[in-house]
Amino acid sequence: MMTKEEMPACPVATTVQLIGSKWKLLILRNLRMRPWRFNELRRDLEGVSQKVLTDSLRAMEEDGIITRTVYPEVPPRVEYALSPLGESMAPILDAMEAWGRSYQKLMNE
Repeated sequence: MMTKEEMPACPVATTVQLIGSKWKLLILRNLRMRPWRFNELRRDLEGVSQKVLTDSLRAMEEDGIITRTVYPEVPPRVEYALSPLGESMAPILDAMEAWGRSYQKLMNE
């Protein structure tokens, strides 16, 4: 989690720092549907490397946006889900989706 000193003064910059990468946004999009396992995410997010996915999930967990649950099974099952803080980002993703749909419609006319 960012300290006060690390946090940008601008609220938009803070949001971009937390979820501004392509992969973090797509991870959030998926986790809005349901909890996902690592390999499910990797298969669904075409083009993401294992390292980038791992780094993104760790950063999002550290920032409190997602939760990581390890189930005591053999082999261990790990699921990622949105935390309440992550769920509070739904309006941001909804606005991005609405804008994207409008843009696609405009470009297809």
